[in-house]
Amino acid sequence: MKRLWQNANTRVALMAGTTAVAMVGAAFAAVPLYNLFCKVTGYGGTTTVAMGEAGAILDREVTVLFDANISRDLPWEFHPVQRSMTVRIGETALAYYTATNTSDHPITGVATYNVAPFKAASYFSKLECFCFTEQTLEPGESVEMPVLFFVDPLLDEERRLDDISTLTLSYTFFETEGDAASSDAAP
Repeated sequence: MKRLWQNANTRVALMAGTTAVAMVGAAFAAVPLYNLFCKVTGYGGTTTVAMGEAGAILDREVTVLFDANISRDLPWEFHPVQRSMTVRIGETALAYYTATNTSDHPITGVATYNVAPFKAASYFSKLECFCFTEQTLEPGESVEMPVLFFVDPLLDEERRLDDISTLTLSYTFFETEGDAASSDAAP
């Protein structure tokens, strides 16, 4: 074994191989670690998924704006039922979004979300949401999708968030990859 390590070419090949394996492992771990980081810190507008109601309702109010987007290649109409809602911090609120498949074939989509401003995103807590859940709509079908949420009372304890009076909840729908391939193959 000692003789094997004395050959410079063998050392370089082993170090390159080890580095390549480590890089592949890091690539697979990057997405779950980044998602975990975003959920813990609220970075990138990631909200908190709550297990129960806030417990305390404060007098301070915030206005929640609702935004809806679709990817260019998804033939759906998607919009919030209400454009805004004023809620007291800690108060549980229910909002709805509507999606309609305007194509002539079934399509499955999935929504991602974020909250702005980013510095307050981790205080926006969802109890129920349609995000990251595949939604299959038949041609011409419309569906209303609920979002049950509250703004965490801990927001009021952060002096750096005293200027927060408006939050924007934004969803973007994408066609799932399985459907994109099958719709491309359709005659």
